[in-house]
Parts: sequence; C-alpha cells; structure tokens
Amino acid sequence: MENPIQKKPRILCLHGYRTSAKILQKLVRRWPETVLQKLDLVFLDAPFPSRGKSDVEGIFDPPYYEWFHTNEKFTHNFEESVAYIEDYMVKHGPFDGLLGFSQGAVLSAVILGMQAEGVALGKVPKVKFLIVISGGRLRGLNLGVPKLASNAFSKKIRCLSLHFIGETDFMKPEGIALLEAFVDPVVIHHPKGHSVPMLDDKSLETMLRFIEKIQKTPCCNRLVSNIPSPM
Repeated sequence: MENPIQKKPRILCLHGYRTSAKILQKLVRRWPETVLQKLDLVFLDAPFPSRGKSDVEGIFDPPYYEWFHTNEKFTHNFEESVAYIEDYMVKHGPFDGLLGFSQGAVLSAVILGMQAEGVALGKVPKVKFLIVISGGRLRGLNLGVPKLASNAFSKKIRCLSLHFIGETDFMKPEGIALLEAFVDPVVIHHPKGHSVPMLDDKSLETMLRFIEKIQKTPCCNRLVSNIPSPM
C-alpha cells in the first residue's frame, strides 16, 4: 500500500487591470518549479472586456479584461465582479486561497475583508490565505468605495497573507498600507516596479516557507491517496 500524498493548495488567481488570465499565467510561470509544483493555480478572466487602452498592448496579445472601472466618486461593476468570482468558486471549487496582481490584488484583499464581514463569499468556505502582488487598499486609492466594501478593513483580517512590494512600484505606498489590514503579513520586497517579480534566493526561501505554512492550515492539509480506485 502506497502512502497518501498531500494535496496542493488550490488558488484562484485574479489578473491586473485591462490584462487577462493568460497574461498573469505567463508572468507567474516564470517562478521556479520548486514553487509552482507545490501549488494548484487556476487563472480566471474578469467578466468585463477592457473599456479602454491597455498598458500591455504591444507586449501581450489581447483580449484584455477588467474587474471594475473607477473614478473619484464611483466604482462601476465591483459588486458584479464579486458575485462572478463567488459563482466561479461555487462551481469550480473548493479553493483554499486567492492570488491577485494589481487590480486583482486590490479586489482579492477587499473580498477577504468582505467575507469576514459576512457580505461576500458566503456560499464558499472561508479563504485561508492570500498572495498579494502590487496590491493596495481599495479605500486608499482615492476611489469611490462600493457600499458593500465600506467596512472591509474596519478590523484586521485573520488570514495568512504574503505581500510582494516593489521598490519602484507606484503602488508601493498602498501596498505598505495594506499590511496593516492583516494580522500577521509576510512581506517580500523586490527592486522592480509594478510587475510579478522573479524570485531571488532570499525571496524564494520566504515563498517556500509561506507555502509550507499554508499547507499546514486545516483547509490545505487534505491528504489524497495515490492508490488507484477500484474498478
């Protein structure tokens, strides 16, 4: 009889503003296999086509999508995107954690606060961890905060979290501010800008320790037998 094997933490990955799931997948796939082989990553396109020019035109091919559209007074399509994500998690879950880049990171962080408040993701199990890449607090971005999200950061979020903060990222101040929203955030600082960074030796060690930590959480330590099912 073979020993059971540990199931990989399943992570729903949310891409940046006016990009796509395919683009984020290409960026994350630059991480070493020692990281990727430990994770079950699922990449999801936002429900709304881009309403304007994408900053990645000429670098990555379209189509491009966005989770929400904002101005100083209003955030459009936010609640629809939250409902869309929850519906996907119900149909294709369970998911152990969320990973977000840029707008996807902003959205994933606020969703966890909303889940803690009981106003989002009520149909799925509690999300156990979050990986934030170039993210920030929705309220801190001078955006019209949706009513459902108004109390998302009213108290610290009890969830394991890993935060990538770039030295030259325009989102750096908001990324640092977001740390205050979590009970015990783990941080990887890198010298790049608004991007998914490569992992050097130090950041790789931090990443692997974080993965080891999330594997020990109740929802992520399920064991799966590798014995073939009887016919």
